[in-house]
Amino acid sequence: MYEGFYGFHATPFARGIPGEHLFLPPELTEVVSRMEYVSERHLFAVLTGDSGTGKTTILRRLSEQLDPRHYRILYISDSKLTPRNFYRLLLEQLGVIAKWNRADAKRQLHEQLSVLRAVDDINTVCVVDEAHLLSFEMLEEIRFLLNMKFDSVSPVALILAGQPELWKQRLSLKKCEAIRQRIDIQSVLNHYDRSRTGEYIRHHLAYGGADREIFTEGAITKVFEYSTGIPRIIDKVCTNVLIYGSQNRMQLIDDHAVQTVLDCEFS
Repeated sequence: MYEGFYGFHATPFARGIPGEHLFLPPELTEVVSRMEYVSERHLFAVLTGDSGTGKTTILRRLSEQLDPRHYRILYISDSKLTPRNFYRLLLEQLGVIAKWNRADAKRQLHEQLSVLRAVDDINTVCVVDEAHLLSFEMLEEIRFLLNMKFDSVSPVALILAGQPELWKQRLSLKKCEAIRQRIDIQSVLNHYDRSRTGEYIRHHLAYGGADREIFTEGAITKVFEYSTGIPRIIDKVCTNVLIYGSQNRMQLIDDHAVQTVLDCEFS
């Protein structure tokens, strides 16, 4: 639709942008490096941030940077995850049919992880997304997963990713003190400020193929004020603004155009 009008060869604010073209400012690059360290050392990390702040971007970039010859990523995102299903889902991703009994399934998983590391030289990274929805029972089970060989060796690198409630309403509570003590690295994703929002928009427009300014500084400020620097909302607003701009033959989008779209589409 608007791609032809603005001369884009790729959709600038699409969700499926290749990993090498994702916007990664220094603070996000640092988080990716931390998650790589967690993966290498079989540590336990917690990654939190408001919805749309880039947790999935971090995990995508991590999966692309880890050498598949030496790392296996197991990914789970289930709002009603139970301990038995937890082991079943992990074993299924390893190509193993889980036994019914939870204790047996847990032993199966430990055996598979040990073989991968000792025989195939593969480190396993378990990513549990939407972890703020996990029950206390499930969080406790995850703590048990980390125990192996008298608490000296973790069989897996574990990353819990979720919204801020994961820490504020779960892990910070007294009943979660045991699991909280095991956390090696905690990273928090913040909203972009006005400067980063501008960089983000210009980066994505350049990815699309723009060779000139399309958003005025006033337009970027309007997008920032509405989105509060959340990338997912920035994407939605900019996409709608570009559609509006192309329909009205606007080569340069100003703050009035952004405000019109916000009033009509986001009020």
